[in-house]
Amino acid sequence: MAEAHQAVAFQFTITPEGIDLQLSYQALNQIYLSGVRSWKKRVSRLRNRVIKGVYPASPSSWLFVVIAILATMYMRSDPSMGLITKIQQHLPLSLSAEKQTMLSVLVFSTLLWLSLILALRFCLKLLLSYHQWMFEQHGRVSNTTKVWVTLLRLLSSRKPLLYSYQTSLPILPVPAIKETLSRYLESVRPLLTDPGYKRMTEMANQFESNLGNRLQRYLKLKALWATNYVSDWWEEYIYLRSRGPIMVNSNYYGMDFLYVTPTALQAARAGNTITALMLYRRKVNREELKPSRVPGTVIPLCAAQCERMFNTTRTPGVETDVLQHWQDSEFVAVYHKGRFFRLWVYTAGRLLSPREIEHQIQRILDDPSPPQPGEEKLGALTAGDRVPWAQMRKQYFSSGINKRSLDSIERAAFFITLDDEEQGMRGEDPAGNLDRYAKSVLHGKCYDRWFDKSFSIVIYKNGKSGLNAEHSWADAPTVAHLWEFTLATDAFQLGYSEDGHCKGEVDRSLPLPQRLVWDIPSEVQAQVCSSLAVAQALADDVDCHVFPFRDFGKGRIKKLKISPDAFIQICLQLAYYRDRGGFCLTYEASMTRLFREGRTETVRSCSNESCAFVKALEDGEEAEQCRNLFRLASERHQNLYRMAMTGAGIDRHLFCLYVVSKYLGVDSPFLKEVLSEPWRLSTSQTPVQQMELFDLKNHPDFISLGGGFGPVADDGYGVSYIIVGEDMINFHVSSKYSCSETDSHRFGAQISKAFQDVMTLLSADTKTSSSSKGPAQPQPKKLL
Repeated sequence: MAEAHQAVAFQFTITPEGIDLQLSYQALNQIYLSGVRSWKKRVSRLRNRVIKGVYPASPSSWLFVVIAILATMYMRSDPSMGLITKIQQHLPLSLSAEKQTMLSVLVFSTLLWLSLILALRFCLKLLLSYHQWMFEQHGRVSNTTKVWVTLLRLLSSRKPLLYSYQTSLPILPVPAIKETLSRYLESVRPLLTDPGYKRMTEMANQFESNLGNRLQRYLKLKALWATNYVSDWWEEYIYLRSRGPIMVNSNYYGMDFLYVTPTALQAARAGNTITALMLYRRKVNREELKPSRVPGTVIPLCAAQCERMFNTTRTPGVETDVLQHWQDSEFVAVYHKGRFFRLWVYTAGRLLSPREIEHQIQRILDDPSPPQPGEEKLGALTAGDRVPWAQMRKQYFSSGINKRSLDSIERAAFFITLDDEEQGMRGEDPAGNLDRYAKSVLHGKCYDRWFDKSFSIVIYKNGKSGLNAEHSWADAPTVAHLWEFTLATDAFQLGYSEDGHCKGEVDRSLPLPQRLVWDIPSEVQAQVCSSLAVAQALADDVDCHVFPFRDFGKGRIKKLKISPDAFIQICLQLAYYRDRGGFCLTYEASMTRLFREGRTETVRSCSNESCAFVKALEDGEEAEQCRNLFRLASERHQNLYRMAMTGAGIDRHLFCLYVVSKYLGVDSPFLKEVLSEPWRLSTSQTPVQQMELFDLKNHPDFISLGGGFGPVADDGYGVSYIIVGEDMINFHVSSKYSCSETDSHRFGAQISKAFQDVMTLLSADTKTSSSSKGPAQPQPKKLL
C-alpha cells in the first residue's frame, strides 16, 4: 500500500491531546508541481489559440499596424478617412484629448488589423479551393497554376502550427447528382451484362427524376450548415452504429521493423515506445507537429483527426457507440498475464525517463500475483458483439470499484499489452511467422487487447512491437504518422545501451504500478465467455498473408513514367482475374483531407480501361496493344483518384443520399441496391509520410512492414501495401478460411506473378518508356 500512502497529502487524527496533523511534503510538492504543469499547459493552449487564430498573419503584426497608423497621424494624415474622429467622439469625456486620440487610434488599428486577417484568411481559403493543379501533367503547368503556387507560398510563408490551416480549408462540395450517377454507371459497366447494365441505367434515371433531386436539396442544405456534409454521418453509421465485433471487422494493425528488433528486452522496448508516444502527444498538445501536406507540395491537409488520438475510447451503447475523449491523462493502462495495471508516466510534473518507465514495466513483468476471478479474459467484452458489452457495462461497471478500474482503462492515454509470445520474421519459417505476427497484432488471443481504445500497443516477449487501432475516430494516415514517429524515435533518437536497456537514470523510489481491482460477478463472466466464443470464431476464420515483394519497387516503375499506385492497382486487377476468373467491385481508399474535416472517399479501381488491359493480356493480344491499353488504364486510374480527392467521388455522395432517405422515411430501390453491393477486393496503401525520420541510406534494415486489415466481404480479399524506399513493396493480404473460393497465399502468389508479368511487358518496349509524353504526376499517399 506504499503507493496509496504516498498519494495522501495530509492526515489528521483526533486524540485526547488534540488534533494530530501530519503533512506529506513529498505529496504536497507533487501536487504543486502538477498544478504548475497544468497551468503551463493552459497558457500554452491560450497562446496557440491566438497564434492560429490570426494565421496567416502574426500577433506581432498588430503592433506594426498600430505604429503605422500612429506614424501617419503624426504626419497630419488621416488614413481612417474620419473613422478615428468618430471613434473619439464616443469615448469618455473625462479622458484628455491626447489619451482620447491614442485610444481611438488603438481601436481603429485593432479593427483594421482584424479586417486584414479576415481578408488574408479568405484569400487563403480561395487559394486552397483551387484543385486544377492536380489534373495538369508534369512539365505542362499552366500560368494560372504558377501564379496560384506563388500566392500560396507567399501566404504560407509563416511557420504554421498543427491546426493553423483548419479554418482556411474549403468545405467539401456536394457533387451534382447527374454527374455522380453517370460516374457510377460507368464504374459498374465492366461488372454487368448488357441486360443488367440496361436495368441499372433505368433505375438510376428513375431515381434522378423522382426521389434523387429531393434528397439532393436536403443534402445541399446540410452542406451549407455543417463543416462537412459526410464525416459525422460516416463516423456514426459506418462505425459507431455497427453492432457486430469491431475486432477484425473494423480495427486495423501496424507492424514493427521487418528485419530489425532494436532490443530483445521486453521492458526496455516498452519503455522507449511509451516515451516516444508521450513525446508525440506533447507535440500534438503544443501543436508543434508540422501540418500534413500533399507530398511534394505546400498544400495542407486537414488535421482534425489528431485531436482524438490520445485519451480516447469508444464506449459501447445498445443502439450506437460513443467516442469519449479526456484531457491529458498522465497514465497508461497495461495488461500482462491476465492482470490490468495503471502505470503513471508522470511524476512531480515531469515525464518519466525511458529507463524509469522500463523499471516500472519490469515491476509489472516480475509481479507474481494471479488474475482476480473473471479478470484474465475481461477484454473479450470489447472483442465481441457490442450490445452485450453495452448491457454489461451499464449494469455492472457503472459504479463502485469496477467503474474506477474501467475508468483507469478508458481514460488512459493508450493501452499497452505485454504479450507473453514471441513474434516477427524469425526461425526456420520466416514467411509463416510473418503471417502469425500479423494475426497476433490484428486480434491476439481476443481478450488480451482493449479494442475500444483509440489505439493499443503490443510489446512481445522478444522485444517486437505492434499497434492495433480503432477505426471510428480517425483513418490510417493519422495513425501511420504516429507509428512512424514512434518507431523512428525509439530506434534513432532514444536508443538503447549496449546491454539493450533504455538510457537514463532511475528513481527507485517511484511508487509501484497500481493493480486494478475488480468484482466480476458470474453473470459478467458468463458473458465474457460468450463474447470470447464469438470473437474466437471470427479470429480463427481470418487468413493473413504478409510478404515483401523485393524484385523491384517504385524506382523501376517510375523509370517507365508510370504512377506506382496505378501500376499496383492494375496488377491487382490482373491478379484477381487470374484468381477468380472475373472482375469485381474494387475499393481503393482515397482521402478528402484537402477539405475541412475530410476523411475518405472510394476510388473504384476496376474500370473499363483496366479490364480491357487484363483481357487483352490474358487473351494473348500483341504486346504493343497491351502496352497502349495499360497506359490508358493508368491514366484513367490517376484521374479517378484525383476526382476522389477533390470531392467528385461517387460513394460518399450516394451514402449521404441514402441517409437522407432514411431520415425522410422513403425507400429507394436504387440506393438500397448500390449500397448493398459487396467490395470483394478492398485495397489501401499505407502512407510513408516522414522519410526524413528514417536514415535508410545508412540503416537499410530499418524498413517498416506497414500494416493491414481484415477482409471486408466474406468471399473477398483485403489488400494493404506499403511502398518502402525504391526497391521494395510490402503486401498484407487477408481473406476468410470459411470461403472455399479465396486463399490469401494463393492470391499473394498471383500478385507477385502479375507484377513480374506486367513489368516484363512494359520493360520490353524501352522506346515507349523513354519517349512517353512525360512522367506521371506522383500520387498523394493513400489511407486504410
